Parts: sequence; C-alpha cells; structure tokens
Amino acid sequence: MKEFKTLIIDDERLARQELSSMLSDYSEINIIDEAKNGEEGIAKIKELQPDLIFLDISMPGMTGFEMLKKLENIPHVIFVTAYDEFALKAFEVNALDYVLKPIDPERLNEAIEKLKTREESDFESDSSIISRKDRKLTAKDRIFIKDGEKCYFVQLEEVRMLESDGNYVKVHFGKSRPLILRSLNSFEDRLDGDFFFRANRKFIINLAWIEKVDNWFNGGLQVELKSGDKVEISRRQAIRFKEMFYF
Repeated sequence: MKEFKTLIIDDERLARQELSSMLSDYSEINIIDEAKNGEEGIAKIKELQPDLIFLDISMPGMTGFEMLKKLENIPHVIFVTAYDEFALKAFEVNALDYVLKPIDPERLNEAIEKLKTREESDFESDSSIISRKDRKLTAKDRIFIKDGEKCYFVQLEEVRMLESDGNYVKVHFGKSRPLILRSLNSFEDRLDGDFFFRANRKFIINLAWIEKVDNWFNGGLQVELKSGDKVEISRRQAIRFKEMFYF
C-alpha cells in the first residue's frame, strides 16, 4: 500500500493536534510535519515535497487559496475548514475533498478513500490541475450542491440523470434530488459527452447508468436506468445515440 507523506497546515494548534490524532488510525498516512500559516506551509511543501496536504482556508496573512497560487507543484489537497461557502471555489482548484470542522470521522474516512481511489486509478494528470472552468466535467469530477439548508458533495458518476424543472435543474443521485438554479443547457455545455447524453429537452442521462434500450414511438428510443427510471430519447437524439453506439 502506498504511503502518503502528509503535511497539516492550520493556524489553530488544537485543530492540528486533533486532525493528527484522527489520522493516526490510517497506516497509509505518514504525517511528516505541520505548518501554522500559508507562508510556513509554502516553505515546508518546497522542502519536504509531501504527497498530500490538509489545508485550512481562513488563516491570518494568507488564505489557503492564496497559498496554492504561489506553488508550482501542488500535492493532493484536502481542505479542512469551518466554512462551507468556499466549497465551490475549492473544487475549481481541483481539491480532492472538502471536510468541514468539527471533523466527522466517517467524513474523514471518505476523504482518505477518495485519495486512495484517485491514486489507484492514476486519475491525476497534467490536465487535472487546470481550472475546471476550462474543461469538460467527467464522471470522476465532483460537484458541490447547495439546496436550501442542505449541502451535497457528489461525484458525477453517482448522478444518474439531470432533469429540467422550470428555471431549475433537478439532480438525481441516490435518494436525493436537490434543485440548482441553472438551465439544463448550461449543464450540457459543461458535461463531457463521453459520459453524459442529452436525451431530450428535459433530461440528460449518465450513459454508465443505462441498463436497457428499447425502440419507442416515432423512431425514438426509451432507456431504462439501473435505478429503474425510464427516460425517452427523442427521435432527433436517437439518431445521435445510434451513431455513437451501434455497430
């Protein structure tokens, strides 16, 4: 099992101690040092070349985001912060995860599992450090959703479909269906067509979730997803679908 050289960067000593204690349960996490601010964090990253940093965002003198901008080579980043309003920006700089304080052990475990999955799949590449604004989102990307008082951080491969609902888009994953104030067209522009397909005016489906395809009325198709949901592919889009997948 790969060992990850790890640096904790947080201006609160007790927060560093608590996180260090929680991480001691993970044999793959080797904490090599700590830093109490961004300036010290930059120096230790350059000196120690860690594989992973746990990074606070709100620190005196320099925020976590400002610190990352000053680095040429950025290790895996897991943000640990008391504020959820920075989550969207965190994922735009390709953070591996975003854990809120006080840290929940199960949530921390999820972050470590994501780290191992990312490493095993060799998903990290030169393109991964490019801002998400400059590329299409794939099934391996994660999105932050805030719907009223509820917040979600979901991997796109878990999203089986997106549904237009007036001025909103309903995101279907698990038993959740949060609403986002955006158009379905804006999602289509951002999502990689190798993973997501515009079925009709109302739905975008995750191709990996398709279980069955049937002929439908007027030359269209109907797909059944692994969840049991059935979505009609319009006649026009059925032509595209067949061109993409039929022998």
